[in-house]
Amino acid sequence: MKSFFKFILNVVPRPILIRLSYIFKFFAPFLMKGDNVECTVCEHKFRKFLPYGYNDGQRDNVLCPYDLTLERHRLMWTYLKTKSNFFTDKLKVMHIAPEQCFYKTFRAQENLDYTTGDLESPLADLHFDLHNIPLEDNLYDVIFCNHVMEHVKDDVQCMKELLRIMKPGGWGILQVPADYSRDTTYEDPTITDPKEREKHFGQYDHVRLYGTNYPDVLRSAGFEVEEYDYKKELKEEDYKRYRFQEDELLYIVRKK
Repeated sequence: MKSFFKFILNVVPRPILIRLSYIFKFFAPFLMKGDNVECTVCEHKFRKFLPYGYNDGQRDNVLCPYDLTLERHRLMWTYLKTKSNFFTDKLKVMHIAPEQCFYKTFRAQENLDYTTGDLESPLADLHFDLHNIPLEDNLYDVIFCNHVMEHVKDDVQCMKELLRIMKPGGWGILQVPADYSRDTTYEDPTITDPKEREKHFGQYDHVRLYGTNYPDVLRSAGFEVEEYDYKKELKEEDYKRYRFQEDELLYIVRKK
């Protein structure tokens, strides 16, 4: 099974994978029936999650077969449900590079004035370069921009743009893939070959790999940063049941 999904992920174009996922989700609860793992987003239970990842970076038992959430999505959802006003207050939201697993749910929420943005995504209401966002200052109560900063040329400039369009008192979540064994972010602009980028940064289209200094990078752009480590709040068996990534921390950014 793992070899099969590894082959599919590396051969089939992503747009086709997304279309196939809409079909597979109807069969998944029957094919993978069980109660060993649970998705915090769709609340479906399974014998096991699917593997996910490219080439040598594939991870076992992480992808929900129903709504396609990964560890980071389930962690973010847990924060939104238990720590935030996201489902209760009237909020103006900008969602950069909107995730498929969240898009329809957020769009349907009556309490949200919800806008999506991206350079190319068909899910985006607005298309723009994150380095120079063509919007006014102080517009949004909440901004999401997940797994984007590892792709952009100047991450601090993009962060400053997001800070600029966030309202004073606003907050956001800007998750990135990180190597928690590294003290500093690793980047080298001379590495342009896709295979070399995958080797150095974890994926063919990544241009940097963040370390434990990521909160400091966010602060250098002007954000205040709060850190959440759910391992301190959840039981170990629940952490494993939801299949959160063992060392992932969630950073909540705020504008003064």
